[in-house]
Amino acid sequence: MGNYTFKGKAAVSAAAIAALALSGCANVGGGGEENGGGEGEGQEGGVVTVAETNAFTAVNNATAATNLDINGKIANATREGFIYVNPAQEIVPNEGFGSYEKTSDDPLTVEYTLNDPEWSDGNAIDKADIILWWSILSGYHNDEDAEAETGTKYFNIAGSTDIMGKTDKPEFSEDGKSFTITYEEPQSDWEIAFDNDYLQPAHVVAEQAGMTEDELLKTLEDSPEGNPEDPQERPELEEIGKTWAEAFQFSDKPEDESLLVSNGPYKINDIVENNSVTLVKNDSYTGDNAGKLDEITVRTIGDATAQIQALRNGEVDIMAPGNVNKDTIDQVNELDNVEVIQGGQLAYDHLDLNFGADTFEDQAVREAFLKTVPRQQIVDQLIKPVNDEASVLNSQMWVTSQKEYGKTTEENQAEDLYGDVDIDGAKELLDGKTPTVRILYNNENPLRVDTFQLIKESAEQAGFKVEDLGDPNWSEKLADGDYDASLFGWVSPGVGTEMLSQIFKTGGGGNYTKYSNPEVDKLTDEARSNLDKDARDEQIVQIDKHTFEDGYGLPLFQSPGFFGVSDQIDGVTEYQPNQDGVFWNVWEWSRK
Repeated sequence: MGNYTFKGKAAVSAAAIAALALSGCANVGGGGEENGGGEGEGQEGGVVTVAETNAFTAVNNATAATNLDINGKIANATREGFIYVNPAQEIVPNEGFGSYEKTSDDPLTVEYTLNDPEWSDGNAIDKADIILWWSILSGYHNDEDAEAETGTKYFNIAGSTDIMGKTDKPEFSEDGKSFTITYEEPQSDWEIAFDNDYLQPAHVVAEQAGMTEDELLKTLEDSPEGNPEDPQERPELEEIGKTWAEAFQFSDKPEDESLLVSNGPYKINDIVENNSVTLVKNDSYTGDNAGKLDEITVRTIGDATAQIQALRNGEVDIMAPGNVNKDTIDQVNELDNVEVIQGGQLAYDHLDLNFGADTFEDQAVREAFLKTVPRQQIVDQLIKPVNDEASVLNSQMWVTSQKEYGKTTEENQAEDLYGDVDIDGAKELLDGKTPTVRILYNNENPLRVDTFQLIKESAEQAGFKVEDLGDPNWSEKLADGDYDASLFGWVSPGVGTEMLSQIFKTGGGGNYTKYSNPEVDKLTDEARSNLDKDARDEQIVQIDKHTFEDGYGLPLFQSPGFFGVSDQIDGVTEYQPNQDGVFWNVWEWSRK
């Protein structure tokens, strides 16, 4: 619940739209009138088909390699934990799974009680699952020293271990249904500490790792806390971590169906690579949010034009395009019996500079390049046709629709530093140098292609040589660092402060640019343990200010978004701006 996810592969290049408008619609059968059922209120049963932009790649979306929006959306239908987040970005306790209560502020102590949740194969969610869940999120066993290149990071997670890393091992009741977590210091995000994305079945991990569940539990319980100053070889623990990261990563249906077990309202029944994921009702579900539908098919249709055609033809019931333009919205508004649910995503496009690349070691070169980025032109040409109130985004921490945005822009000096393109100022900073800047981005996304071209044209006026590293597999290359700048989007969970550690702290799981500022690290730690929201926000403002002063990169714009929904579907009534998207309340969907 705390991770930022990147938006993955989005829509295809404009040159391919005509072809995809044909091929993208004909691959899999879907919803339409024949699935549904007449008029009236939503009923039990039936099939709904959803068009999503990106292709599914993993059941476990919490690793650095699989942290994609579509994986998280499927996880939202097949995983649940102690909470979920509603469209108002409020934390909602999920008592069908279990309850939690803060029993002490000093030390911060939280007691959790499981409400007999089960996996879809009938196995109870029990002590082994909780210990594995906590071990992943706490990093308790890790003894890696990244600078010395010694030791091991046993669970290579997409986020950070900053919340659970400051806890003792869980203490369980005699029956194993309750456990207590005690923190070494206050944590502002304690209520979302057990992130649903990190819950995987311990009995399946154990089997895949060549051990019993009891052996996995014993390994995790008996292994001492990792010490980077004295790393130890722990092969069983290493195998558990490797299995957790790799066993659940697949883009078509695995032969071993135990990898598909679910504890959510739906479970995966089939996967067709780059094409579709089929979910069916989880009949073993024991919680409060049981699914109403018999089946949900999630189709991969990368192009919004093809999604519209599929919605028009009744081949899909819901479309959720990754990128939105005015033509898309106008076309959907013209469809009969379709409702447009519109809003601003908690997502933003940004240009990041790679501090690990030789090109941007010099801050003067970083500042020179950022002075050339035509952010207003990008917004005017690419975003305002969709949202005429769109503006340049001047914060790395908040988007324009969030109430904290005004305060941070008053203090972070983003407008003063990079409000206008300044080619002469860039030339002065370069002092005759002509650096080459290699930009990594998704060249199957028309919006990113157009953004890249505008940045390239402007930067080359100042003497930069801009090299096109556009790649449809860009997300797999982010962590490699073989580029000078990257252009992509982050999607926020809407709650918590995980993004500070994940993206901006030294060594963060999503800090692909090797950005490092000791003051930012200090402020991050302080903010994440600060229970006073106003004081915490001020610390986040100071982090925001540092990113602009350091030449971290530039936010470009908040992403507009919408869902197109057939009037035959009940339950999809509010725009969810965070990374769960239309799937946030999938258990409430039904056909009329």
